[in-house]
Amino acid sequence: MPSIVLTIRVKPRSRVSELTQAEDGSWVAKLKSPPVDGKANAELLELIAAHFKCPKSAVKIKSGASGRTKLVCIES
Repeated sequence: MPSIVLTIRVKPRSRVSELTQAEDGSWVAKLKSPPVDGKANAELLELIAAHFKCPKSAVKIKSGASGRTKLVCIES
């Protein structure tokens, strides 16, 4: 099964939740949730699943779970 790997820069505690693509091909995710107890990571997975219209179970954080720059894998 082919999969997509995205580099995502996360900005927690934003006013709105949104996912946008930067000019260099990386992604920027603004999240309302704070980076506490995995709340921001959970919101990120939901946001990516909604944006790419795939099930939430198909989205995994490959690396960077505790940092602001993450590699996220989307299984197809």
